[in-house]
Order: sequence, then C-alpha cells, then structure tokens
Amino acid sequence: QVQLVESGGGLVQPGGSLRLSCAASRSISSIYSMGWYRQAPGKQREMIATITRSGIRNYADSVKGRFTISRDYAKNTVYLQMNSLQPEDTAVYYCNERVYNVPTPADSWGSGTQVTVSS
Repeated sequence: QVQLVESGGGLVQPGGSLRLSCAASRSISSIYSMGWYRQAPGKQREMIATITRSGIRNYADSVKGRFTISRDYAKNTVYLQMNSLQPEDTAVYYCNERVYNVPTPADSWGSGTQVTVSS
C-alpha cells in the first residue's frame, strides 16, 4: 500500500497562507483521486478538496475561493494552497488516496499535519 507523507503545516496568523504537500511513495497517476481532509478537535473528519485523475476539482463550501488543490505527477505529490486562513481552519489535515471511484479498503491515508490559525 502507498505511503503518504504530509508536510507544510504550522502556526499562522489569521489572513495568512500555508501550502501543504503530500508526497506519495509511488506513482499516483493511475489513482482515481487524491484529496485533502481535515479534522478539528471534537469534530468529524471532513473533505476539504479532491482532484480526480481527469483533473476535476471539488471543494468544500467552507474553503471555496481560498484553497486550491493541485498535483505534480512527476513528483508524485499533491498540494493544498491555503489562503486567507481563519481560526476555524485550525485542524489536522490529512492526505487521502482513493484508488477507485468509491471508498474501499485499498484507499490510503497519511498521518496528518497540524495547521493552527491563531494570533
């Protein structure tokens, strides 16, 4: 199974930006979709952004216009550019690989990276 390693999290002030990276241990070009999810304390994990093999992007309403998902097949890496960050964006952010168009046991998750938005 693929290994996914997230990086780029940290502490940022409201209004600031961060770029998260998710490096996969093998090619992701044949994967159905890659995505970013987040989980805040006391809340369920939620989808933030996904990008399919064909390039279709999907965003949660809460981040539309502020976050952008992208990928680099040459580097087997997916990115999440986060702008205009707000305290409610504070969470652990997880990278996800979905092999098929529905969730299956073949899917993989990274261990997460903490994003804290605070003044």
